[in-house]
Formats: sequence, C-alpha cells, structure tokens
Amino acid sequence: MADHQEASVTLPSDPASVSSARRYVSDVLAEWGMPRDAETTDTVRLIVSELATNAVMHTRGQSPTFTVDMSLERDEQLRIGVTDSHPRYPKRLPAAVQQDNGRGMVIIRCLAAECGGSLSVRPTSEGGKTVWIALPWTAPVQQV
Repeated sequence: MADHQEASVTLPSDPASVSSARRYVSDVLAEWGMPRDAETTDTVRLIVSELATNAVMHTRGQSPTFTVDMSLERDEQLRIGVTDSHPRYPKRLPAAVQQDNGRGMVIIRCLAAECGGSLSVRPTSEGGKTVWIALPWTAPVQQV
C-alpha cells in the first residue's frame, strides 16, 4: 500500500447527505483494506455520522456544503476531517437527561479515545473549521 492515501467528498448541507457521508467513508475504508464488518469501520461510520449531522444541523444555513476528508499515513494512522464554512466551533453542551441532543461531541471524543485516537478542531483559511479525528489504523495485514 502507498505511504499516503487521501480521499475527499463535498456534499450539500442537507440531512440526506449524512447517510451519503457514511456510505462514502465505508467505501473508502473497504478500498483501503478495512473489512466492512470490522468494529473500526462501525466506529468510523458513527463518528462521521455525528460530525456530518453537526455540520448540517448546527451551521444554521451558513454552510451550504460540508467536506469529508480522509487520509491514511503509512498504514499507521487514519485521519478523518469534516469541514464546514461556519466559524462557530462545536461546544460540549450540558445535556439534560431528557434532552434528545447535545451529546454528539462527547460521543465522538469517547469513541476516538476508546480506539486510541484523538479529536481536534482547526480553523480553515476561509473562516470555517474542520473537526479532525485521528485513529490508529487497525486493518488486518493482508498476506500476499
């Protein structure tokens, strides 16, 4: 496998795009050697689903699109970023027991940590932000 691989897709900020983002990530992971039924694939799909939902729901119409970027470095580290053009950073909200939302970033941070990864948020040069997840690559080594 190459030392560095990248993939990217830009989707409209529409609720229907969340499932498109999940499918895209699953397809890329499979192309890079991660089995579709691997626990890591499920975790990444859930993380991307939460990040894409945030990009659609919390930008209040100020980001017409969002982008999912993926990179794999030397079969060691998977990085996934979701970028939107809204300047407001995600916040960890105090979620009440009865509240239906507000836990997404907590879920994402916990999932990343359970996999030995991390979460970061970086501004873009256009005034938006990218929420990045870095995870160790755990695809089984394929024997040739």
